[in-house]
Amino acid sequence: MFNSLSDRLTATFKNLRGKGRLTEADIDATVREIRRALLDADVAVPVVRAFTAAVKERALGLEVSQALNPGQQVVKIVNEELVGILGGETRRIRLAKNPPTVIMLAGLQGAGKTTLAGKLSKWLKGQGHSPLLVACDLQRPNAVRQLQVNGERAGVPVYAPHPGVSSEFEAATGDPVAVARQGVAEARTRLHDVVIVDTAGRLGVDAELMQQAADIRAAISPDEVLFVIDAMIGQDAVNTALAFNEGVDFTGVVLTKLDGDARGGAALSVASVTGKPVMFASTGEGLGDFELFHPDRMASRILDMGDILTLIEQAEQSWDKDEAARMAKKFADQEDFTLDDFLLQMQQIRNMGSMKKMLMMMPGAANMREQLENFDEREIDRVEAIVRSMTPHERVAPKILNGSRRARIARGSGVHVSEVNGLLERFAQAQKMMKKMASGGGIPGMPGMAGPGGFGGPRKTKAAAKGKKKPRSGNPAKAAQELQEAEARRAAARTAAPTGAAFGGQQDFDPSAMNLPKGFEKFLGK
Repeated sequence: MFNSLSDRLTATFKNLRGKGRLTEADIDATVREIRRALLDADVAVPVVRAFTAAVKERALGLEVSQALNPGQQVVKIVNEELVGILGGETRRIRLAKNPPTVIMLAGLQGAGKTTLAGKLSKWLKGQGHSPLLVACDLQRPNAVRQLQVNGERAGVPVYAPHPGVSSEFEAATGDPVAVARQGVAEARTRLHDVVIVDTAGRLGVDAELMQQAADIRAAISPDEVLFVIDAMIGQDAVNTALAFNEGVDFTGVVLTKLDGDARGGAALSVASVTGKPVMFASTGEGLGDFELFHPDRMASRILDMGDILTLIEQAEQSWDKDEAARMAKKFADQEDFTLDDFLLQMQQIRNMGSMKKMLMMMPGAANMREQLENFDEREIDRVEAIVRSMTPHERVAPKILNGSRRARIARGSGVHVSEVNGLLERFAQAQKMMKKMASGGGIPGMPGMAGPGGFGGPRKTKAAAKGKKKPRSGNPAKAAQELQEAEARRAAARTAAPTGAAFGGQQDFDPSAMNLPKGFEKFLGK
């Protein structure tokens, strides 16, 4: 959605890097490029003016002139101002003190209200609530049936006493206000703690639409009125939002179709123009492609700083905790990492959702956007096919995979032998890394981590090298004798070493009583 804006802003900030001091001309040029980028992204003109004025005022102040890195300080200012126009802070649903909490959806036809009702109900169910969907859109063909299908997929009941219309030539007959009122009463009777009322829309804002929405609001007194808006409609989003705010007085905004290729100006304009926060965002076609809107995280995505917190939350929701505990125990016991484990890890990653979406949440993802766009989501399926084409013994002992076995696996999984070879090479690297980490050596070459090449890893010093000399004699018998003498000297040194507590008190020491990690005895001279 924000690819174009993100690229323009990132390119603008590159010009500021490495400058020890920013002149007024540098700041003017930067603000000018930011203005152009926002206007090109269909952000409303009043919002652009206010945003660039605030950025310029702060950039010319002391916080930039006295900063050690002025370029980074300007990026920080832009990030904070972006968070401000996106709403400032995360806004959650205000639950009623006396259930049920009534949520009314309003918006134009085609914005995605009915689909969003199913997504919101599934999300609330995952939060531990018991939602009920109420079908009040009786004029759009098959709108009631669509809500029923979404409810079935989400596992949420739907209250639909009236079937609505089945074609555009059929006149609407039901009373949506009565259906809404009865739906709230039904939720109270069935002890549902949340009611989601799906209302009708129009192709454009008109008096009849606003009157019906106002009547439904007056009849059910909702705790939240969510204005559902298509993020792809551009500048018209502001006019539509202002009309609904005046007619219905909504309490929050939901952005749909954020996975589209539009420029995203609606998301940056609606909250600032209406003064109402963006609460949720719909990011795909599936019922699970729905998330709470965090202004700070969205600003980080726009500035190509990534969104690690959302990535972590998705992992926590989809990761199998029992499987994670099993792998942790296996890791602690230094057991071999097998292809079966590799397959399970790949399946866990696939359960998190689209790989492209996850990778785009990483910092600096804009630099590899072209590679990510060309990434094939079916790669994990091919990996699974290759591993499942192996016998159980081959998965545990991949070293036995000779040429004929690899050819058989390639035929069974429908891939080339080179792909099998590539997978086995990647697995061997992963296995070595797991063994290194399990033995306490850390990740090879990782600064600050234990292991060769890291700061914490064991390094051979000159003194250590001297203490472990090779026998100089070429006579095997004499060389053996020299080794025995050296071992005897080391044993004598250990015997002469003082024993007892660190502060001088003599005491018997039993290492087994300390429940030390496996293999730790060698460091105690045992």
